[in-house]
Amino acid sequence: MNDHTGERRAAFWLGVRALLPMHLGVVPFGVIYGVVALQSGIPPLAAILMSSIVFAGSAQFLIAQLVGVGAPALLMVGAAGLVNLRHALYSASVAPVLEHLPMRWKLVLSYFLTDEAYAAAIPHLLAEPRSPFAHWILLGAGFALWAGWQIATIVGVVLGAELPTDWSLDFALPLTFIAIVVPLLTDRRRIAVALAAGALAVLLAGLPYKLGLFFAAIGALALAAILPKGKAQ
Repeated sequence: MNDHTGERRAAFWLGVRALLPMHLGVVPFGVIYGVVALQSGIPPLAAILMSSIVFAGSAQFLIAQLVGVGAPALLMVGAAGLVNLRHALYSASVAPVLEHLPMRWKLVLSYFLTDEAYAAAIPHLLAEPRSPFAHWILLGAGFALWAGWQIATIVGVVLGAELPTDWSLDFALPLTFIAIVVPLLTDRRRIAVALAAGALAVLLAGLPYKLGLFFAAIGALALAAILPKGKAQ
């Protein structure tokens, strides 16, 4: 055991502790995903493996819904990619902290770089003076989230197998995202983009395979790019 093992361990557990309070929202979300996946016709093992391989709650919910309406595989891939574009921004944010790491570390951390793990770790990653073991904080946060998400998915799959098939939990996804988005609407520009996305989603709701959501997201992104930051008056 070298002299830095204790510092690495401390950084890892710092990330775990920073993430744990977020399980209050993550665990119910994961349980509902497991139920919705089964109701959409996804086999139990496939639903669990999706949480382990894809490991992206919003994309998993979207894929489950698209499977339920019989959408083509290409549309599922495109929709999941669009939903996860925000991860590119997370990557850009942490790049200065992780650029010195070997590729194996970058691959592992890219897998764990999710919304909650980023939110839990970023204050510590950017703190000054910069810790040479800051990446262990992100690893701890990401692993804690991953473990909780797997357990919640399994519980949801088991629970979903016992629920009546006519119980619809599709409402859980929009409610979850409303809870995530509303606290972020801190200026008029963000409010304008959110309202535009909602209006487009309603207007295009009649499109097949839930394409309305896809085009609403593209429209909102275009509006966000056009409006000057802080000047959506």
